[in-house]
Amino acid sequence: MRAGTKPRSAVVRDALGVGVAVGLSGFAFGVTASGAGLTVLQACALSLFVFTGASQFALVGALAAGGNPFTAAAGAFFLGTRNAFYGLRLSGLLGYRAAVRPLAAHWVIDETSAVALAQPDRRSARLGFTVTGLSLYALWNLTTLAGAAGAEALGDTDAWGLDAAGPAVFVALLGPMLRTTVERAAAGLGAALLLVTLPLLPAGVPVLVAALAAPAVLWAEGRRPRTRTGDASGTTEKSTREADAR
Repeated sequence: MRAGTKPRSAVVRDALGVGVAVGLSGFAFGVTASGAGLTVLQACALSLFVFTGASQFALVGALAAGGNPFTAAAGAFFLGTRNAFYGLRLSGLLGYRAAVRPLAAHWVIDETSAVALAQPDRRSARLGFTVTGLSLYALWNLTTLAGAAGAEALGDTDAWGLDAAGPAVFVALLGPMLRTTVERAAAGLGAALLLVTLPLLPAGVPVLVAALAAPAVLWAEGRRPRTRTGDASGTTEKSTREADAR
Protein backbone atom coordinates (compact mmCIF):
# COMPACT_ATOMS: atom_id res chain seq x y z
CA MET A 1 0.00 0.00 0.00
CA ARG A 2 1.41 3.40 -0.95
CA ALA A 3 2.19 6.00 1.69
CA GLY A 4 -0.72 8.37 2.30
CA THR A 5 -3.36 5.88 1.15
CA LYS A 6 -6.07 4.31 3.27
CA PRO A 7 -7.05 0.61 3.25
CA ARG A 8 -10.13 -0.08 1.15
CA SER A 9 -11.70 -2.01 4.01
CA ALA A 10 -11.41 1.01 6.32
CA VAL A 11 -12.99 3.32 3.73
CA VAL A 12 -15.86 0.89 3.12
CA ARG A 13 -16.41 0.41 6.86
CA ASP A 14 -16.61 4.15 7.53
CA ALA A 15 -18.82 4.77 4.50
CA LEU A 16 -21.24 1.99 5.42
CA GLY A 17 -21.39 3.23 8.99
CA VAL A 18 -22.52 6.65 7.83
CA GLY A 19 -24.87 5.27 5.16
CA VAL A 20 -26.65 2.87 7.50
CA ALA A 21 -26.87 5.26 10.45
CA VAL A 22 -28.36 8.11 8.42
CA GLY A 23 -30.34 5.89 6.04
CA LEU A 24 -32.49 4.64 8.90
CA SER A 25 -33.73 8.21 9.39
CA GLY A 26 -35.77 7.78 6.23
CA PHE A 27 -38.34 6.01 8.42
CA ALA A 28 -38.90 9.27 10.32
CA PHE A 29 -39.30 11.13 7.04
CA GLY A 30 -41.87 8.65 5.79
CA VAL A 31 -43.87 9.03 9.00
CA THR A 32 -43.64 12.83 8.88
CA ALA A 33 -44.64 12.94 5.21
CA SER A 34 -47.68 10.78 5.90
CA GLY A 35 -48.64 13.03 8.79
CA ALA A 36 -48.41 16.03 6.47
CA GLY A 37 -50.99 14.48 4.18
CA LEU A 38 -48.73 13.04 1.49
CA THR A 39 -49.49 9.66 0.03
CA VAL A 40 -47.01 6.80 0.15
CA LEU A 41 -46.24 7.36 -3.53
CA GLN A 42 -45.60 11.08 -3.01
CA ALA A 43 -43.32 10.44 -0.03
CA CYS A 44 -41.34 7.85 -1.97
CA ALA A 45 -41.07 10.15 -5.00
CA LEU A 46 -39.54 12.86 -2.82
CA SER A 47 -36.91 10.48 -1.50
CA LEU A 48 -36.16 9.09 -4.95
CA PHE A 49 -35.89 12.37 -6.83
CA VAL A 50 -35.02 14.99 -4.20
CA PHE A 51 -32.87 12.93 -1.83
CA THR A 52 -31.68 15.59 0.56
CA GLY A 53 -33.02 14.98 4.03
CA ALA A 54 -33.10 18.50 5.46
CA SER A 55 -34.95 19.87 2.43
CA GLN A 56 -37.44 17.01 2.51
CA PHE A 57 -38.17 17.54 6.20
CA ALA A 58 -38.51 21.31 5.65
CA LEU A 59 -40.99 20.76 2.83
CA VAL A 60 -43.29 18.33 4.63
CA GLY A 61 -42.98 20.28 7.88
CA ALA A 62 -44.24 23.44 6.20
CA LEU A 63 -47.05 21.54 4.49
CA ALA A 64 -48.04 19.94 7.80
CA ALA A 65 -48.31 23.40 9.35
CA GLY A 66 -50.71 24.45 6.59
CA GLY A 67 -48.19 26.43 4.58
CA ASN A 68 -48.50 27.37 0.94
CA PRO A 69 -46.92 24.67 -1.27
CA PHE A 70 -44.86 27.26 -3.14
CA THR A 71 -43.50 28.75 0.09
CA ALA A 72 -42.74 25.27 1.39
CA ALA A 73 -40.93 24.40 -1.84
CA ALA A 74 -38.96 27.67 -1.69
CA GLY A 75 -37.71 26.85 1.80
CA ALA A 76 -36.73 23.34 0.74
CA PHE A 77 -34.96 24.68 -2.35
CA PHE A 78 -33.04 27.23 -0.29
CA LEU A 79 -31.76 24.54 2.06
CA GLY A 80 -30.83 22.33 -0.87
CA THR A 81 -28.61 24.94 -2.50
CA ARG A 82 -25.79 24.07 -0.10
CA ASN A 83 -25.28 20.88 -2.12
CA ALA A 84 -24.22 22.99 -5.10
CA PHE A 85 -21.26 24.29 -3.08
CA TYR A 86 -20.34 20.74 -2.08
CA GLY A 87 -20.42 19.85 -5.76
CA LEU A 88 -17.90 22.55 -6.64
CA ARG A 89 -15.42 21.06 -4.20
CA LEU A 90 -16.13 17.43 -5.04
CA SER A 91 -15.92 17.95 -8.79
CA GLY A 92 -12.17 18.45 -8.69
CA LEU A 93 -11.59 15.88 -5.96
CA LEU A 94 -13.48 12.99 -7.57
CA GLY A 95 -12.59 13.85 -11.16
CA TYR A 96 -15.46 11.96 -12.77
CA ARG A 97 -15.98 12.05 -16.52
CA ALA A 98 -18.64 14.42 -17.89
CA ALA A 99 -21.01 11.51 -18.60
CA VAL A 100 -20.91 10.35 -14.96
CA ARG A 101 -21.22 13.74 -13.25
CA PRO A 102 -25.02 14.15 -13.61
CA LEU A 103 -25.55 10.78 -11.92
CA ALA A 104 -23.01 11.49 -9.17
CA ALA A 105 -24.57 14.92 -8.56
CA HIS A 106 -27.74 13.26 -7.28
CA TRP A 107 -25.72 11.78 -4.41
CA VAL A 108 -23.97 15.03 -3.45
CA ILE A 109 -25.32 15.58 0.07
CA ASP A 110 -23.86 16.30 3.52
CA GLU A 111 -22.90 12.73 4.33
CA THR A 112 -21.32 11.71 1.01
CA SER A 113 -19.39 14.98 0.90
CA ALA A 114 -18.09 14.53 4.44
CA VAL A 115 -16.88 10.97 3.78
CA ALA A 116 -15.27 11.84 0.44
CA LEU A 117 -13.50 14.95 1.74
CA ALA A 118 -12.09 13.01 4.70
CA GLN A 119 -10.10 10.69 2.42
CA PRO A 120 -6.39 11.18 1.70
CA ASP A 121 -6.49 10.52 -2.06
CA ARG A 122 -8.79 10.40 -5.08
CA ARG A 123 -9.12 6.63 -5.11
CA SER A 124 -10.31 6.52 -1.50
CA ALA A 125 -12.53 9.56 -2.02
CA ARG A 126 -14.30 7.90 -4.96
CA LEU A 127 -14.78 4.68 -3.00
CA GLY A 128 -16.08 6.49 0.07
CA PHE A 129 -18.43 8.64 -1.99
CA THR A 130 -19.82 5.66 -3.91
CA VAL A 131 -20.34 3.36 -0.93
CA THR A 132 -21.89 6.10 1.20
CA GLY A 133 -24.16 7.26 -1.62
CA LEU A 134 -25.28 3.77 -2.62
CA SER A 135 -25.98 2.51 0.91
CA LEU A 136 -27.64 5.72 2.04
CA TYR A 137 -29.78 6.10 -1.08
CA ALA A 138 -30.99 2.50 -0.96
CA LEU A 139 -31.73 2.46 2.76
CA TRP A 140 -33.26 5.95 2.84
CA ASN A 141 -35.75 5.01 0.14
CA LEU A 142 -36.60 1.66 1.71
CA THR A 143 -37.19 3.19 5.14
CA THR A 144 -39.20 6.03 3.61
CA LEU A 145 -41.51 3.44 2.11
CA ALA A 146 -41.73 1.57 5.42
CA GLY A 147 -42.38 4.74 7.42
CA ALA A 148 -45.01 6.14 5.07
CA ALA A 149 -46.83 2.83 4.65
CA GLY A 150 -46.69 2.11 8.38
CA ALA A 151 -47.95 5.56 9.35
CA GLU A 152 -50.77 5.30 6.83
CA ALA A 153 -51.79 1.99 8.35
CA LEU A 154 -51.71 3.47 11.87
CA GLY A 155 -54.00 6.32 10.93
CA ASP A 156 -53.66 9.65 12.76
CA THR A 157 -49.92 10.16 13.40
CA ASP A 158 -50.64 13.03 15.82
CA ALA A 159 -52.45 10.63 18.13
CA TRP A 160 -49.33 8.47 18.30
CA GLY A 161 -46.97 11.40 18.67
CA LEU A 162 -45.16 10.42 15.48
CA ASP A 163 -45.42 13.94 14.08
CA ALA A 164 -42.44 14.85 16.28
CA ALA A 165 -40.23 12.10 14.86
CA GLY A 166 -38.92 14.13 11.92
CA PRO A 167 -37.83 17.24 13.84
CA ALA A 168 -36.33 15.09 16.61
CA VAL A 169 -34.19 13.13 14.14
CA PHE A 170 -33.10 16.32 12.39
CA VAL A 171 -31.98 17.91 15.66
CA ALA A 172 -30.17 14.70 16.66
CA LEU A 173 -28.26 14.70 13.36
CA LEU A 174 -27.46 18.40 13.56
CA GLY A 175 -26.23 18.51 17.16
CA PRO A 176 -22.93 16.63 16.77
CA MET A 177 -22.03 18.73 13.72
CA LEU A 178 -21.92 21.99 15.71
CA ARG A 179 -18.27 21.92 16.72
CA THR A 180 -17.19 25.58 16.53
CA THR A 181 -18.44 28.72 18.23
CA VAL A 182 -19.55 30.17 14.89
CA GLU A 183 -21.58 27.07 14.05
CA ARG A 184 -23.25 27.03 17.47
CA ALA A 185 -24.00 30.75 17.25
CA ALA A 186 -25.58 30.36 13.81
CA ALA A 187 -27.72 27.44 15.02
CA GLY A 188 -28.79 29.31 18.15
CA LEU A 189 -29.69 32.48 16.24
CA GLY A 190 -31.55 30.44 13.63
CA ALA A 191 -33.58 28.71 16.33
CA ALA A 192 -34.35 32.04 17.99
CA LEU A 193 -35.50 33.61 14.70
CA LEU A 194 -37.68 30.58 14.02
CA LEU A 195 -39.36 30.72 17.43
CA VAL A 196 -39.98 34.47 17.18
CA THR A 197 -41.39 34.45 13.65
CA LEU A 198 -43.32 31.17 13.85
CA PRO A 199 -46.49 32.72 15.39
CA LEU A 200 -46.29 35.80 13.17
CA LEU A 201 -45.53 34.61 9.63
CA PRO A 202 -47.20 32.09 7.29
CA ALA A 203 -45.99 28.50 7.50
CA GLY A 204 -42.77 27.98 5.57
CA VAL A 205 -41.62 31.60 5.77
CA PRO A 206 -39.99 31.28 9.24
CA VAL A 207 -37.58 28.71 7.76
CA LEU A 208 -36.45 31.27 5.18
CA VAL A 209 -36.02 33.92 7.88
CA ALA A 210 -34.05 31.53 10.10
CA ALA A 211 -31.67 30.84 7.21
CA LEU A 212 -30.49 34.47 7.51
CA ALA A 213 -28.75 33.49 10.75
CA ALA A 214 -25.76 32.01 8.91
CA PRO A 215 -24.78 35.13 6.90
CA ALA A 216 -25.51 37.34 9.92
CA VAL A 217 -23.15 35.36 12.17
CA LEU A 218 -20.47 35.19 9.47
CA TRP A 219 -20.73 38.97 8.98
CA ALA A 220 -20.42 39.57 12.73
CA GLU A 221 -17.45 37.20 12.89
CA GLY A 222 -15.74 39.08 10.06
CA ARG A 223 -16.22 42.38 11.91
CA ARG A 224 -14.49 41.16 15.07
CA PRO A 225 -11.12 42.82 15.69
CA ARG A 226 -8.25 40.39 15.29
CA THR A 227 -4.74 40.53 16.74
CA ARG A 228 -2.25 41.37 14.03
CA THR A 229 0.50 38.86 13.39
CA GLY A 230 3.15 41.49 13.91
CA ASP A 231 1.74 42.47 17.30
CA ALA A 232 1.57 38.84 18.36
CA SER A 233 5.15 38.22 17.26
CA GLY A 234 6.35 41.33 19.07
CA THR A 235 4.66 40.23 22.28
CA THR A 236 6.24 36.77 22.02
CA GLU A 237 9.72 38.22 21.42
CA LYS A 238 9.33 40.62 24.35
CA SER A 239 8.32 37.78 26.66
CA THR A 240 11.31 35.71 25.47
CA ARG A 241 13.76 38.56 26.15
CA GLU A 242 12.34 39.11 29.62
CA ALA A 243 12.60 35.38 30.38
CA ASP A 244 16.26 35.36 29.22
CA ALA A 245 17.08 38.38 31.37
CA ARG A 246 15.81 36.70 34.54
